[in-house]
Amino acid sequence: MSASKPTIHDVAARAGVSKSLVSLALRQSPKVSPASRAAILAAASELGYRTNAAARSLADRRSRTIGVLVLDLHNPIFAQILDGVQTEVRSHGYSVMLVTGNSDPATEQAEIDKLLEFQVEGLILISHRMSDATVREFAREVPVAIITRQDVSDSNIATVSNDDIRGAQLAVEHLVRLGHTRIAHISGGENTVSADRERGYRIAMSHAKLDAHMCVVPGAFTDLGGYNAARTALAADPAPTALFVANDIAAVGAIAAIEESGLSVPDDVSIIGYDGMALGALRSLNLTTIAQPLTEMGQLGARALFARLENPDEPSAHTAMNPELIERGTTAVAVQ
Repeated sequence: MSASKPTIHDVAARAGVSKSLVSLALRQSPKVSPASRAAILAAASELGYRTNAAARSLADRRSRTIGVLVLDLHNPIFAQILDGVQTEVRSHGYSVMLVTGNSDPATEQAEIDKLLEFQVEGLILISHRMSDATVREFAREVPVAIITRQDVSDSNIATVSNDDIRGAQLAVEHLVRLGHTRIAHISGGENTVSADRERGYRIAMSHAKLDAHMCVVPGAFTDLGGYNAARTALAADPAPTALFVANDIAAVGAIAAIEESGLSVPDDVSIIGYDGMALGALRSLNLTTIAQPLTEMGQLGARALFARLENPDEPSAHTAMNPELIERGTTAVAVQ
């Protein structure tokens, strides 16, 4: 049978101080002298004492924890955003409690309910599929920051998003400059981000007077979604000479479909993705993409949340980031 865990009383006895002084020292109170603090920390280390965060939060009525919902752990862009979130959260002396709903609204809601049971002091949603009404309900309990979306409006909700409409326009404008006219768009499915990128595609095609060549093929933000949609696009007559794909992962699938059909990228078909993921495999593909400042978006989202925590009466921040064209090797001059 293993020995019982050391308690705060054991630490106090080892250091020769009171339990209340140990509690103050472990909370980094300035009321504890440097000598007493050193003795207490040494005693805690020798005994292998670990503070009880749950008990401390009950005493302080603060968890010093931020709940974070990630839409999908399989998409690397969310990991990059999370890096920025965690950097900012830790700089405030807080911790992150992470959950994912696997893009299912009911699961997302259940996971956030659990986060609130743990008394998180704020919520950061790195994208989500819940209804606006559901998100507003959560915002009545704690401050909320949403990253990648700006469509939910509430005084207690801050947002950080990328200008997806402009990003899609940059993609089409790049292909038009290369002489492409038959430009098809592989969409990312039924969600607000995908809708904005499709809207930007349509605006840019109209501005270039290419309405007759406008073609949107339903897809998804997955490699399989990009693969299947690219096969559909290539079956058209005439086939497109360029594909603007809704995200980088789907672009990888689209490249596979093109090469499988006996064509080459970019000699036969140019490909441009979206997101600008910092992933070695994509760099080796030399993928042209529209990049979002993902890590910075995470930092700004967390910063906006702490601004709400520190000044609840201040209006929520709504920040729109500018995308950037990263030209690499999957786009080339059109061969008509």
